[in-house]
Amino acid sequence: MAEPRLLLTCGLPGAGKTTGAARLAADRPAVRLSKDEWQWELGSTPWDRDLGQRLERQLVGLAAELLERGVSVVLDFGLWARVERDELREMARAAGLGVELHLFDAPVEELWRRVELRNQSAPWNTAPIARSDLSEWSEVFERPDDDELALFDTPPS
Repeated sequence: MAEPRLLLTCGLPGAGKTTGAARLAADRPAVRLSKDEWQWELGSTPWDRDLGQRLERQLVGLAAELLERGVSVVLDFGLWARVERDELREMARAAGLGVELHLFDAPVEELWRRVELRNQSAPWNTAPIARSDLSEWSEVFERPDDDELALFDTPPS
């Protein structure tokens, strides 16, 4: 059995993080933890930042526990800020674990095309993402550069 790893997803809405995270979880195998899915299941939306922050802390704690028990974990989060990615990488490294960063990226026009389609389906049709939100988020997203990507482990082939 392979050593457990923390697998991080990074990208804006519509980039393919959830699809990619599900594929990673199936291929490894690993447990996938998705903040957005948990928020919807709890009767909230990803727009509830307070719940989102509390939930993220809980999911990171659960990830740490699973990793300690030898189970790989995929965190299906956006991780738009470098500081978030650094904290999670350092947590895994402190536990002696491998950690991968999987960047999902696409041009803003393609992201918007995908988001528009997603906005038409439940549950997103009840709290859709606006084009202005996506534009704003694309400006604040700290895309990992080559130097940062080099800090993470290469996925096994």
